[in-house]
Amino acid sequence: MASLRLSLSLLLFSIFCISRLVEPAPAVRSRSRSESRAHIEASCRATRYPALCVQLLSGFPSSTIQNPQQLAQAALSASLYRARHTRSYMLKVANELEAMKAKDYQAVKDCLDQINDTVEQLSQSIRELRRLGSQEEAVGRGNVFWHISNVETWTSAALSDVSYCVNEFPGRRMSKLKATIKGKVLNVAQATSNALALFHRYAARYKAGATTQKP
Repeated sequence: MASLRLSLSLLLFSIFCISRLVEPAPAVRSRSRSESRAHIEASCRATRYPALCVQLLSGFPSSTIQNPQQLAQAALSASLYRARHTRSYMLKVANELEAMKAKDYQAVKDCLDQINDTVEQLSQSIRELRRLGSQEEAVGRGNVFWHISNVETWTSAALSDVSYCVNEFPGRRMSKLKATIKGKVLNVAQATSNALALFHRYAARYKAGATTQKP
């Protein structure tokens, strides 16, 4: 029995030692987080809303935002998440307003239609960017620019639609409901604007390469 306890103790001690070797030290983890934060802040300077950009990208694991393509994809994903959340909220509000035959129903319904389009367009952009990221080494330059054009077109269309939705609620004096909707939609618009800027930063290297290779 004593021999068994000794063996178990040695086994537990070995596991503890191995875990200490594998697990990064607190100082290493802190330095990694600081480097990731600095990378995000530097990248977000290219956007129109850098504070929001840093806030959204800081929620992603550092291993998934190490290069411009990953940063653009993360920014698009963050924008899509907010667009879907806003759509769910507005769908609930629209149903309630329709049941009450409220005068604000049509404005909310029109905005909801635009958000639906935004969700679809951002989804298309993310799918296309993934294709570009997985094929950029294998496809020809012409195909790369075709994928880039698709992402730019769909993301720009998403930004236009959500901006139109913001314009459905003009002025500063409005009900609490309208102000809440406008705030949520404006957040989607700003996140989408940032995502487009980060994608342009990613795509710029291809455009620069094409320019330098012209005869």
